[in-house]
Amino acid sequence: MAYSSILDTIGNTPLVELRGFQPSPKVRIFAKLEGQNPTGSVKDRIAKLMLEKAELSGELSAEKTILEPSSGNTGVSLAMIANYKGYKVEVVMPDNVTSERQSLIESFGATITFSDGEKGTNGAIEVAKRMVAENPDKYLMLYQYGNEANPEAHYSGTAQEIIDELPDVDVFIAGLGTGGSLTGAGHRLKENNANTRIIAVVPHPEERIQGLRSLEDGFIPPILDEKILDGQFIITSEESFEFTKRLLEKESIFAGISSGAVLACALRVAEKMESGNIVCLFADGGWKYLSTGVWTKPIAELEAEIGKKIWW
Repeated sequence: MAYSSILDTIGNTPLVELRGFQPSPKVRIFAKLEGQNPTGSVKDRIAKLMLEKAELSGELSAEKTILEPSSGNTGVSLAMIANYKGYKVEVVMPDNVTSERQSLIESFGATITFSDGEKGTNGAIEVAKRMVAENPDKYLMLYQYGNEANPEAHYSGTAQEIIDELPDVDVFIAGLGTGGSLTGAGHRLKENNANTRIIAVVPHPEERIQGLRSLEDGFIPPILDEKILDGQFIITSEESFEFTKRLLEKESIFAGISSGAVLACALRVAEKMESGNIVCLFADGGWKYLSTGVWTKPIAELEAEIGKKIWW
């Protein structure tokens, strides 16, 4: 199949069965591999729709600079799509994210403003909001945390793709970041089957896992519909590292650190099921995490590095 542009390759990612992790033949675990999107993450979906809606509404023009607070993936996605469409992008991100994310954003021609890494993405949001308030004519902030196009992209895209390939979904598990995938996919999957359980994966309140947030940190994303959630599991950074490694060893799937957390949660859920289908959202591929050494360093060494440079 020939595509008219790189933007047409966003979505329609593979749904792959993880047979090496299934506790019994009657409990099947599947992974939605969002690392297969063009910039390697699920955020390509929301960046494309947010930008398109801003164009249609007239909010976005060639004179405006798109400004977005991000831990990296959404910034990379917006930089790629804006580069193709001819818009300027500035990303506000914590100064302790991986070097790969910084390099990718700059490679697509976007600029970066760094925020205090100790404050995580909440600090980036504060900085971005202040920049927009001080320069309203210069910036347009699409604001993934409050933009309804975020869950909409998962409602009409991610979830519908899952239903098309696997109509019977008993449990859907995803990491809690902006809340867009859980909210959008959750609503569509429950429309298809009201008994589908939607499970959020969150980090331990005292730990940091790239791409995940705890609601206990004081910020609840406006687009998150907490009523759609049937539960949330706390996963430690140690579990995330362990299962990110095991995922590569057992299934040859090269995924990001939050995917390890989601897999760890899926195995907990699967152990309590007699039968059924579990779908895990693996938000990104592993390429942006190579500099962390997660696949080569002992877990104890990785634990010692948390908070120093890499985990937001």
